[in-house]
Amino acid sequence: MRQTWRWFGPLDRVTIGDARQAGAEAIVSALHHIPPGALWPLEEIAARHHDVSHNADGTATGLAWEVVESLPVSEAIKTMSGDWRGDIERYKASLSNLAEAGIRTVCYNFMPVLDWTRTDLAAPMDHGGTSMRFDLVDFAVFDMHILCRPSADRDYPKTVAELAGRRFTDMSDAQKRRLTENVTAGLPGAAEHWTLEGLRDQLANYAAIDADRLRQMHIDFLSEIVPLAERLDIRLCCHPDDPPFPLLGLPRVMSTAEDFRMLLSAVDSPSAGLTFCSGSLGSRPDNDIPAMASEFAERIHFVHLRNVTRETEGISCSFLEDEHLAGDTDMVAVISALLAEEGRRRDAGRADHRIPMRPDHGQDILDDLQRGAQPGYPAIGRLKGLAELRGVMHALQSAQRSGSQNEATGSTAGRQEALHAAFDS
Repeated sequence: MRQTWRWFGPLDRVTIGDARQAGAEAIVSALHHIPPGALWPLEEIAARHHDVSHNADGTATGLAWEVVESLPVSEAIKTMSGDWRGDIERYKASLSNLAEAGIRTVCYNFMPVLDWTRTDLAAPMDHGGTSMRFDLVDFAVFDMHILCRPSADRDYPKTVAELAGRRFTDMSDAQKRRLTENVTAGLPGAAEHWTLEGLRDQLANYAAIDADRLRQMHIDFLSEIVPLAERLDIRLCCHPDDPPFPLLGLPRVMSTAEDFRMLLSAVDSPSAGLTFCSGSLGSRPDNDIPAMASEFAERIHFVHLRNVTRETEGISCSFLEDEHLAGDTDMVAVISALLAEEGRRRDAGRADHRIPMRPDHGQDILDDLQRGAQPGYPAIGRLKGLAELRGVMHALQSAQRSGSQNEATGSTAGRQEALHAAFDS
């Protein structure tokens, strides 16, 4: 896989030089300062390209901006309200400008209102570092007692609702304020952050929109966009819901294998695909991540590799962002499935057979603890994750090469021995 690194632009405290030292081959970025629904001008895209490819002294970095994450879909488009048709036309124009600049992979999501949600952005770990965490009880505290969403208690098990009431009573004002800031932060690097009143207004826009309606609006959006993407040779890739279960009474439509099947069958085009995020999907116990990687391999255009440990039972659960080779997902099996798809693409003669991947998130360790980077995007924690993932890829590819050689000589036992030598699992 092509090893990429997410960079949030000139204000990112993890630099392009850091990415290069970490071993990244390409950069994932976006124009975060431009709000959803607005046009991405060609000159802004060119400026970001220059920032990625040139050091401050004008010398080349050896890196290029190859993946957009994300070109955001506005709330007007998701709800088909306001100037949503104008937003779609500007989205199309932005895609055309990206294609003119040579970018062919564009990640987006279709999560309503809250694109990405954690309750703790720096949960302390036993090893002295910190990690991000979603605590279901803390989220219920926010939903029921800070946001005061009507009938919110009906969306939680009785025990969770009772715990939330007690925890809210014991919280200091500073703790309540920090929880509110964490939940309403929006996407990392995003230009917009919700106020409580603004969040309530957005929730009201979805009062008559259930999962079936939101799914159809997603399909309608792609039906407008995909014909252009096909002409531009752009691969659109939808990021799954994060977390992959309903929040604040809002519908979720990209959380399970069945969600993926419905979307990809309704919009059957190689330009409509997936960003396969093992961490987001891994927050549901009913998602078989390696099996999903295999089933949807042909439509996977971008990969996020991270791991989570689920801390409670059920579909709506508490979870911790774990180390990349820890957690509840068999990362070796996931990578093996993705490498098999790359082999299929290579055998088919595709020049773009390498799937761009990035180490998603990372725990803050060592100097990360003082750097103050974007939550989830430290320098050393991601470098550690990328090194571990690179080791898995190297071992699996080595085993595959040994297996191919043994198959050529008829030695099945030799192929099995090579695989076991790579991983005793």
